[in-house]
Amino acid sequence: MAIESSNKQETRALTPLRVLRGVFCLLILLSTAFVILVFCGFFTAVILRFFSIHYSRKATAFFFGSWLALWPFLFEKINKTKVIFSGETLPEREERVLIIANHRTEVDWMYLWDLALRKGRLGYIKYVLKSSLMKLPVFGWAFHILEFISVERKWEVDESTMRHMLSSFKNHQDPLWLAVFPEGTDFTEQKCIRSQKYASENGLPILHSVLLPKTKGFAACMEELRDCLDAVYDITIGYKNRCPTFLDNAFGVAPSEVHINVRRIVVNDIPESEEKIGCWLMDTFSKKDKLLLDFQSRGCFPHQGTEGEIAGVSCLMNAVGVPLQRRGRSRLGSGTSYTHTLDFRIMRCLGLYSDIIIIIFLFWVFRYVICFMK
Repeated sequence: MAIESSNKQETRALTPLRVLRGVFCLLILLSTAFVILVFCGFFTAVILRFFSIHYSRKATAFFFGSWLALWPFLFEKINKTKVIFSGETLPEREERVLIIANHRTEVDWMYLWDLALRKGRLGYIKYVLKSSLMKLPVFGWAFHILEFISVERKWEVDESTMRHMLSSFKNHQDPLWLAVFPEGTDFTEQKCIRSQKYASENGLPILHSVLLPKTKGFAACMEELRDCLDAVYDITIGYKNRCPTFLDNAFGVAPSEVHINVRRIVVNDIPESEEKIGCWLMDTFSKKDKLLLDFQSRGCFPHQGTEGEIAGVSCLMNAVGVPLQRRGRSRLGSGTSYTHTLDFRIMRCLGLYSDIIIIIFLFWVFRYVICFMK
């Protein structure tokens, strides 16, 4: 199935309506994140973990996956961004995978949620992120609960932390999508020039659309998780004309199209030694570079149409269901798992406590705003 690329301009006008809509959407995302953190986060990530790490992760993925579904809805349904998938069609069966992707801009990792949503893995995707993002209020707290791996981008500092976190992801019963950006930072022309200079001085490939990948983090992931992974997903992300910022996404200014090329690699096809893994990763990014150069000339990746569009109604129902579950209005059928049943009962007991916390929080915000206006 072929998909025609849009001929519309990449950048839309930043109108007052778009600004108001963007601010409203961000407030919704922030407030719902806080509500889920208060109502669900402490129970699923702390209390339930004392009894079972497996069921703690399942409960966390259930609630926070519902919240994460709001982001693809914002991108694709409200902002009308076309997310076009190409390359290989991923299997429908559940897989434990390691994802490697290029890093064009600060919001690349958010568009991986669009793929995870289509494959039913939204609550199980984890990222290796720079530590500054983990310190964000509300969002950073959610990242900790979702077990994202925080790095300083200095291997001598990050190795022990990263290996400790990776060692906790080895249970075959726990679904896992672990995303790594081997470039270590987003792409800019200045960084590309420095990367090319380093490559020239060290006999490495000269790349134009990606930076030289850092191999140690990926090698550590393969060393720790090789025996409990089904595949590696090699993902290449392309934007037309220019790369969007976070505010471009929030206000719906850009992009009009996001192109995501997917290649599935069997784990046994990846070498085992650290040196050979480094060579394999360098060769993979050389292929990404050629793929992106071709994308810049053609405006699309080959073999488009591997994934369909998200269903807007079910996406919204999935997200709206979380606050309703807290009130206990959902009737649990006979097929509901023990984890969810236990979760709902305890959350109802914690309802009064959560209401008090939210009232205090809103009062503090209101007081701060009044003081600021004086």
